[in-house]
Amino acid sequence: MNVQFATNEEKATWDQLLQRNPDKGNVFQGSEFALQKRLGGWTPRYVMVGHIAVTVLEKTIFGLGSLWYIPKGPGVTTAKELGLLLPDLATFARQCSVFALKIEPEFRKTNETIADLLKQHLVPVPAIQPNFSTVTLDISPDLETVMANLNQKGRHAIKRAERDGVTVQTVETSVENCKLFYSLLSKTAEGSFRIRSYEYYRAFWQRYSDNGQGQLFFAYVDGMVVAGAFAVVFGEKSTYKDGASVRERTVYGASHLLQWHVITWAKSQGAKIHDFCGAPPSDQIKNEQHPHYGIGRFKTSFNKEVTDYVGAYDLPVRKLQYKIWRLIGERIVVRIHNFVHHENWY
Repeated sequence: MNVQFATNEEKATWDQLLQRNPDKGNVFQGSEFALQKRLGGWTPRYVMVGHIAVTVLEKTIFGLGSLWYIPKGPGVTTAKELGLLLPDLATFARQCSVFALKIEPEFRKTNETIADLLKQHLVPVPAIQPNFSTVTLDISPDLETVMANLNQKGRHAIKRAERDGVTVQTVETSVENCKLFYSLLSKTAEGSFRIRSYEYYRAFWQRYSDNGQGQLFFAYVDGMVVAGAFAVVFGEKSTYKDGASVRERTVYGASHLLQWHVITWAKSQGAKIHDFCGAPPSDQIKNEQHPHYGIGRFKTSFNKEVTDYVGAYDLPVRKLQYKIWRLIGERIVVRIHNFVHHENWY
């Protein structure tokens, strides 16, 4: 399989090429996401493996070479397809002084798939992107059918919020609105999950809204913002990238109604599948002690089924360097980065 860096002509239509991949593309493979990751020190590389477009994020590690990270990719749909692609990509990567490939193929997690991945000498590692387990919703039918297909709890919450006076608006990603949303997000994250700096989020939200792929939403009660969400559409897929709400629930169902407006907007943009972007794994979804139990409870009120993906894997390209990286290199690099920048290295 021929492997080469994308030409300027291919890079100019990169998102379209991604959406022609077997998986129909992924927002975390998109060109805007690659550019956004520059803020975290990653260098985007655009690689064609045969007819498959692959967005690679690169960081150079002193003394070891380069690490290539392929978020939510490569864009194939089976372990067999991955097995046809990986050897040639690894050979190309070795020529580029890469010591390891980190991949996150969006395959459903089954014992058979895991076994097939391990046969390809892949090393399981912690997932990077938040939706390695998630809840998705088919929004391809008309909106009345989508609403009818929701869980009864979700439908009830949406209708009650409407009856109790909750309103939802699409708003511009102005500095004022970004600061308001980030403040809400910071309070939601306290004690639950880690977030990046305001500047990182502001750049993300404005980048996607400026190119027409993203939209910011606020839910109001008596003129006060009680919940917010930022959604992204990429081809036939949409995702609920960031969401936040006040801790004091003044009106039941505000976040549900907000999410319904997100779904309505995403459908109007051509999306057919909506990803709620992260939930506890299916075997933990009812575990009240899980740190994200509340998040999972909210998202499964739209669809009870949790989708588990295989997560992330490393493919060692230069075995000695990779061994050093796993034993001490990664731990040191990540710890220093977290101490200096107070955010995730990946």
